[in-house]
Amino acid sequence: MSSQPFTWAEHLKAQEEAQGFAQHCRAAEANLPQSVQEPKLSTELRCAFQQSLVYWLHPSLPWLQLFPRIGADRKIAGKACPWSQDEALQQALMSEWSVSFTSLYNLLKAKLCPYFYVCTYQFTVLFRAAGLAGSDVITAVISPTTRGLREAMRNEAEADKSPEVSKSPEDGEEPATSDDDESFSWLEEMGVRDKVKKQDAISIKLQKEKHEVQVDHKPESLALVKGTNTFTLLNFLINCKSLVAVAGPQAGLPPTLLSPVAFRGGTMQTLKARSINAKARVRLAYEDVFSLEVIGPVMPHSLHSLTMLLKAAQRGAFSAVLYTHEPTAVFNTSLDNETVCKDLPKCGLHSKTLDQLSQLPTLGKSSIRFLEMKDYVYTWKS
Repeated sequence: MSSQPFTWAEHLKAQEEAQGFAQHCRAAEANLPQSVQEPKLSTELRCAFQQSLVYWLHPSLPWLQLFPRIGADRKIAGKACPWSQDEALQQALMSEWSVSFTSLYNLLKAKLCPYFYVCTYQFTVLFRAAGLAGSDVITAVISPTTRGLREAMRNEAEADKSPEVSKSPEDGEEPATSDDDESFSWLEEMGVRDKVKKQDAISIKLQKEKHEVQVDHKPESLALVKGTNTFTLLNFLINCKSLVAVAGPQAGLPPTLLSPVAFRGGTMQTLKARSINAKARVRLAYEDVFSLEVIGPVMPHSLHSLTMLLKAAQRGAFSAVLYTHEPTAVFNTSLDNETVCKDLPKCGLHSKTLDQLSQLPTLGKSSIRFLEMKDYVYTWKS
């Protein structure tokens, strides 16, 4: 919202729209002045606005809303889904999806893509290139997870590692004792160990499993994968049978891939934007209030780009209400003991946006809900 109109965001000319798409594909940076005097007449501003709305999606099914996928059954129910009962069609869709997913990972590894999302009907995965969020290696965060998913990922990671050779105790060495045995040793010295019932292995295992299950589907169930293990995660997800729903409205529908840059099999999409003019009562009079509504999967780079445009076009004064996809808010959690690495010059983002995304996250499990700028100074609430 702003006291200044958003006429500059309305009715873009064909040439401005085309220029915006071209700037996006060429990763051209729009360097606007601190304040644009005539926003409606600024072709540079309008082209940059179009550029900031672009994102890439796979699969592309125009009649279905493919984000968010968690809790989307009601919105998809009743829509035409010819693949739900056609196994051959499902295999064809998954084959194309695997190619697109692999393409994105390769771009990420080459530092030509800063990050991308894999959105399934049960969980979301955020892959980030080395250099983002304060990490010097590729990272992937998954939320929400379940004990079964975490266990399956652990098993996959262990299967990829070469078996370790266990060392037998050398001559003169005592075999290692378990923590449980040590905790009861003092009772044995007193001669009362036999009277104390030692917790059996099954009980201990059940307690651990209960604790693991308690965090299922919660932000605390966030899983982090780093470095070369992200490639193992890639293969795990491609071969994971539970990645795609087998029943319900989303049955047979591959996960949604969202990216800020082009990738093989990806389709260019744009966020929907519209300006709204209204009257708001201020004390004893009514004043004009202007707002700009942006709908769609607004990814971090888009949000930062839009705020830079609003800063210049609205003379350093505006406020924004943000609606977060709740399961992904935990992605703002900081990765401990990491170092900031800024080596992503060709990833397709504006240099200022890249600087922002390279920093360590500070919001924890929350996200920005309200953003305001006054006199070119930001404040926000999470």
